[in-house]
Amino acid sequence: MADINEQIISIEKEIRETPYHKATEHHIGKLRARLARLKDKEIEQTSKKGGGGGGYAVKKEGDATVVLVGHPSVGKSTLLNALTNAKSKIAPYAFTTVSVIPGMMVYKNAYIQILDVPGLIEGAEEGKGRGREVLSVARGADLLLLMTDIARRSSVDKILETLEKNGIRINQNPPQVTVEKKAGGGIGIHTNIKQEVGKETIKDIAQEFGLHNAEITIKEKLPLDRLIDAFSENRAYLPVIFVINKTDLLKKVTAGNESTSCTFHYISAEKKEGLETLKETVWKMLGFVRVYLVRSDTQPNFEHPIVMKEGQTLLDVAEKIGSEFAEGKKGAKIWEAGAKFPGQEVSLSTKVKEGMQVRFI
Repeated sequence: MADINEQIISIEKEIRETPYHKATEHHIGKLRARLARLKDKEIEQTSKKGGGGGGYAVKKEGDATVVLVGHPSVGKSTLLNALTNAKSKIAPYAFTTVSVIPGMMVYKNAYIQILDVPGLIEGAEEGKGRGREVLSVARGADLLLLMTDIARRSSVDKILETLEKNGIRINQNPPQVTVEKKAGGGIGIHTNIKQEVGKETIKDIAQEFGLHNAEITIKEKLPLDRLIDAFSENRAYLPVIFVINKTDLLKKVTAGNESTSCTFHYISAEKKEGLETLKETVWKMLGFVRVYLVRSDTQPNFEHPIVMKEGQTLLDVAEKIGSEFAEGKKGAKIWEAGAKFPGQEVSLSTKVKEGMQVRFI
């Protein structure tokens, strides 16, 4: 790891000292791709050494996993206890949580696992305060709940910077780039959109990530950073909810120190204020919908819900019930949401909707 760190420092220094213009674009592009690959190796080594070890290995359970991320003593443990069946230790000093504490929140029939991890401190991405282990857990989440308190609202930007350095991209879609590897023939670049980076630079960036024979199709205009992300296998694209806790202390805090880069949910975990709105936001950010199963011998009803995700199909519903159940199913009858008329017969490729009632046939 020391050798990788030395290489990273050297490349960062060269990038800082090289003025960026058309003549240096190619060189800087290669340097930044090399830098990204080295940082990827750091992430890989953290995982291999057991980034989830020492109390950090948590099996994902339920319909989704949410990780609470923030600086020490912002109230993550209090929030976990308020939302779930967990009993995370609470004390008025930093680093009370020294391992991952899981809890299960049940909301609208969904079982949502929430993980409380140690607070992030400055330099977490370099391993300070078990930062790499914490970030490793965060990378495996379905949703991050980024939390601060009313006295440190502007600290969110620092946490975002830490996540960015660890390859976590928040509230972003992956770059629209497809790579088709070949046995030979070099690299071909295909795009109908004028790119900010020249094709030769794109080829060199691809080669830095071990691509030497491939057809690369780019379907959107990409700045250099997003282009590099497209070739990295260690980027995590996660939705994030921003939360400010301890709003019951609002009158004691001077206003005006809030980050302007995001929209916050204001809560008081201790007073249990704002939690219902937060739960609903978690549900929506996870893209959940409820589908109600109707037995062949009953009338349509809302008695047997199954939690699915937006974009999934009735085939996904059948397979979630069980592979044996799904075998032989040719279609379904639906009522309520998505149905043009009660009992409409549809194919298993029909996408689910909140409130849809389904009888498989």
